[in-house]
Amino acid sequence: MSEESLNVLTDLIAKAKTAGADAADAIIADGESTSVTYRLGELEQLEHSEGGDIGLRVLVGKKQAIVSSSDRSPEALSELVDRAVAMAKTVPDDELLGLADPDQLATDLIDLDMCDPDDISTETLIEAARTCEEAARAIKGVTNSEGAQANWGRTRVAIAASNGFQRAYESTGGSFSASVLAGDVETGMETDYEYTSAVYAEDFKTPEEVGRAAGERAVRKLGARKIKSGKFPIVFESRAASGMVSHFLGAINGAAVARGTTFLKDHMEKAVFSDGIIVSEDPHRARGLRSKPCDAEGLANMRRNLIDNGVLTTWVLDLRSARKLGLTPTGHASRGPSSPPSPSVTNVVLEAGSQTPEELIAEIQTGLFVTDAFGQGVNGVTGDYSRGVGGFWIENGEISYPVNEITIASNLKEMFMSVTPANDLDLSRGIDSPTIRIDGMSVAGS
Repeated sequence: MSEESLNVLTDLIAKAKTAGADAADAIIADGESTSVTYRLGELEQLEHSEGGDIGLRVLVGKKQAIVSSSDRSPEALSELVDRAVAMAKTVPDDELLGLADPDQLATDLIDLDMCDPDDISTETLIEAARTCEEAARAIKGVTNSEGAQANWGRTRVAIAASNGFQRAYESTGGSFSASVLAGDVETGMETDYEYTSAVYAEDFKTPEEVGRAAGERAVRKLGARKIKSGKFPIVFESRAASGMVSHFLGAINGAAVARGTTFLKDHMEKAVFSDGIIVSEDPHRARGLRSKPCDAEGLANMRRNLIDNGVLTTWVLDLRSARKLGLTPTGHASRGPSSPPSPSVTNVVLEAGSQTPEELIAEIQTGLFVTDAFGQGVNGVTGDYSRGVGGFWIENGEISYPVNEITIASNLKEMFMSVTPANDLDLSRGIDSPTIRIDGMSVAGS
């Protein structure tokens, strides 16, 4: 299949150049997936999908156009070429466009073990979803269910370009999840969820573990109180802390840096986090959820510290953003059939510290343990941060009782400089963080 797809792309690129394109690249993305939803003891939804798209990008001088289609008949592909070339001739010039030079292309691509040879049957997925929900509903205090899901898919991608780049790969992945409610209308209701994701089926947590954790998380929120406003130290549970890492990654994305729309635009080789903090990226992690042996433009990628002992070391760059900034590309391009390359990270980790979460909490007289963050109150230009959160009040160094209807606020520059990581790092999301502590944030309660 991979050789056949690459042949289709090679022919498509040749036709594009014959039709007037100076350069071109193309991508095929095929896949099939099965998704199961189980709710209140009944199979609620079963979906199986198969499909794929082919996308062609042509460059005519410094003009670019992208056209995609699900039809791969000879007639459709000829029309795809004609449309792409005609469109490219009508758009304005962009001096930053261009494929990688042949000597920039990666060689000796690493096998990252991203494809489980075995698929999960529909029957197994149904049983996993049933077991997951059953385990969640068995937790005392759980009163309703939003359902449990199990899904599994296989994706095949082929990319080729007129500069000689060719790559084809197959990957698998899926997840189990459950979301349930605890309590009742009179005493108050709370909801929570849990999930597991993996490239290989054998690396999933068990459905029982996932369901039980979802039920326990929902129940422990019951009886939530409001708290008074003030400035307090805040501990972010690892799941909420990974969102903090995502805010940092958005701020060093080359597209934002090139536009000047990030609060970190002047912080290259300056301290962004406190001394000792490391944020690393490893695109070559075997079975990693976001792993890739090279980027979508054919450039080599590598393990690196984005933050090294608190200091910002690099932007996240594709070819275009690197040219805009006059820098060397970092191998971070990602793309789909209907979109041009853009900067994107792979497996990113805020490295663990030495203290346990309990030790971080034990040092706090009064503060907040955040398990959930809501809303989009983050300004990428200024770094201002304001979000609704839920979690637990910390009193005398211990988690005391659940709290809700809270807004926390600060600025990401100040927050990053105050991060203290715990030692409970779990590589389960692709962008991962241990529990972290941030001191001195504003908390708005009652």
